[in-house]
Amino acid sequence: MAQREDQRLPAPLADGLEDFLEALRVEAGLARSTLRSYRSDLQRCLGWLAARGLHRFADLAPEDVVDYLASRREGGAAEATVAHDLTALRMLCAHLLAERRLERDPCALIRAPFLRRALPHALDVREVEALLAAPGGEGWQDVRDRALLEVLYACGARVSEAVALRTDDLEPALRVLRLTGKGSKTRLVPCGERARAALQAWIQGPRSHLPGAGRRAEVFLTRSGAPLDRTNAWRRVKAAALRAGLAVRVTPHTLRHSFATHLIEGGADMRSVQEMLGHASIQTTEVYTHVDRDQ
Repeated sequence: MAQREDQRLPAPLADGLEDFLEALRVEAGLARSTLRSYRSDLQRCLGWLAARGLHRFADLAPEDVVDYLASRREGGAAEATVAHDLTALRMLCAHLLAERRLERDPCALIRAPFLRRALPHALDVREVEALLAAPGGEGWQDVRDRALLEVLYACGARVSEAVALRTDDLEPALRVLRLTGKGSKTRLVPCGERARAALQAWIQGPRSHLPGAGRRAEVFLTRSGAPLDRTNAWRRVKAAALRAGLAVRVTPHTLRHSFATHLIEGGADMRSVQEMLGHASIQTTEVYTHVDRDQ
């Protein structure tokens, strides 16, 4: 499908796009979902430019970029989306400059849209305790959900990292988990006694009796023995929030925010929190200082 879409672009544009995406895949090691996002954004942009007569990157002018971003706004795109479009274009142009397919950067003088930075919502300790205690039964699903919630909160894991967790990612002796995050980058995060106990209760208990569990590497499985996916993990968090009687909207990322906020409140240094969250930039982590200051 993607190949047919590239063929609708003039050959110089399609070739430059493919070369850029391959560089991101090989050199930057970006995840496939991220690459698909860049492909989609840039195909939309280059298709718009080609329809207006631009067939070579060498002819791309700042006015073309400004007009495209304006068209996105007129089409109802949010400022965050426009900012993402501009970022993708800037990365593409930087690559083309390095490859000498461009002599100047048409994005150099274009300012990114001003975005209000929304502070992430975090649960307080009492709310977290209520959420973690919500799956209070001894059935297989409650045991699994307790372990899932503990990994999301106690380790600050993204939901994608939690559902991808494998049994060989657990290091009981070292008291850490190995999480695989964006760009297939791995990191070790501390795993406290409560989280380790919840994981062991699940792995050594109900999980071992599920169909085909011995052939599965994933920690979190469904009743049929299939790996738990992100959508179902989100639903289990929502169900736990309802059982806990929490009035606020709770998602898997809420637990990650709560993990980071509580660490900062407890005096953890920013670099350590950055490493545990797997943030590539310290600026991403610094948002939690604003959360702490506000509280």
